[in-house]
Parts: sequence; structure tokens; C-alpha cells
Amino acid sequence: MGGNRGAKRGLLITFEGVEGSGKSTQCARLAKRLREAGHRVLETREPGGTPLAERIRSLFLGTAAGSAPTEPITPESEALLVFACRSQHVAHVIAPAISNGVIVLCDRFMDSTLAYQGYGRGLEVQHLRRLNHFATKGLVPALTLLFDLPAQTGLARRKRNDLELNRLDRETKRFHERVRRGFLALAAREPRRVKVLDARAAPDDIEAEAWTLVRRLLARRSAKPTRPATRKVR
Repeated sequence: MGGNRGAKRGLLITFEGVEGSGKSTQCARLAKRLREAGHRVLETREPGGTPLAERIRSLFLGTAAGSAPTEPITPESEALLVFACRSQHVAHVIAPAISNGVIVLCDRFMDSTLAYQGYGRGLEVQHLRRLNHFATKGLVPALTLLFDLPAQTGLARRKRNDLELNRLDRETKRFHERVRRGFLALAAREPRRVKVLDARAAPDDIEAEAWTLVRRLLARRSAKPTRPATRKVR
């Protein structure tokens, strides 16, 4: 995208949750609402978002033809693959869009790494935070919507909907429960940024709640223009 110094900068909104939480559906619904309200919107996802990152995603999730790993993927390798994707994604897609006044909606971002590779795999969360800061150059979402429900419920939804199961879907119930606890711990640590929505509610009700949160964010930005958030790792 070409630069436009006179344009108001965009922002990043991320969608998080355990498998089967419905976050992808809500991301698409919010994008529609925002476009109807006259905003420019970019929908993207992680791992992925660029041609190279999508190739890494297929290996990471074990969904590409012939991609079944011939050796176990260590938690450290798993995390580094995610950060490689994120670095490409932020540099080539997210940051340029924000600079050009676009609202970026990303299906998974940094909180998924902390929840899955940190709380789920047992890697040191603070170390992951430092690596994430390095990969993103300090970019932090303006708002994160966390769609919460019991891990077992989410996994059952995926099976019921005949969705293709990836490598993470096939992890143990205890792993997914740790991931959920991780998400909730992250939300408790940053309640102003991470908003928890009950993913067991009716989809229309969830959509309405998400839209209310986003409208409040946009109203605050209109009242006091801000730059995309960056911060030091604590």
C-alpha cells in the first residue's frame, strides 16, 4: 500500500479463543459491520497472512499434503515457527495497512502464542513476550476479543461440524484446558485490552456484544487520536 501521511492511522483488533470458539465467524461478522459503517477493513489470520507465512502454517498445523512430521516438533521450534510467520505478517501486511488507515482484524495473534506455547506447552511466558516484541517491533492490538468456552465444548463443535482436524486439534483435553486457563490469565492481566465474551451464547448476541466493544473503541479514538500501541516488555 502506498503511504498517506494525511490519513488517520488504522488499528489492530485481534480475535482469540480455544479451538471451536467461533472467533473466525465473529471476525467475519465484525468485518461486515465495519464496512457497512464506512470503514476500510482487512481480514487476516495467524499463523499465516503472507504467502511465506501460509506455507509455514501448513507445516505447523500438519495440513499440507505430505506434511506429516517425520519427527516430533519441539515446543521451542513450534514457537519459533509462529514468530517467523508473525514477523513476515506484521512487516508486509499488518503494519502497512495500519499506516494507511485500515482497521485490521486478525484471527489469532500474540495471545495465542502465549496461551498455546506458553501455558499449553510450558514454555516461559516472559521469554515468549520478549520474542514477540522482537518479531512485531512492539506492535500491540488496540483491542483483543477473547471468545471463551470450555475446551471440551469447542473440540466437540469442531468434530460435529466436520472441520478438518489439525495437529493442535488432536492434542489432549488437558492441553486444551491449559490453553483456556492461559487465555483467561492473560485477560485478567490486561483487562483494558482483552475483553472476554461468552462463546456459549447465541451468535447474534455475541456479535452484538463485540460490536458494542468496537464502537466504544472507535469513539474513544475519534475523541482523542492515538498511534498504534507499542510498549516495552515487562
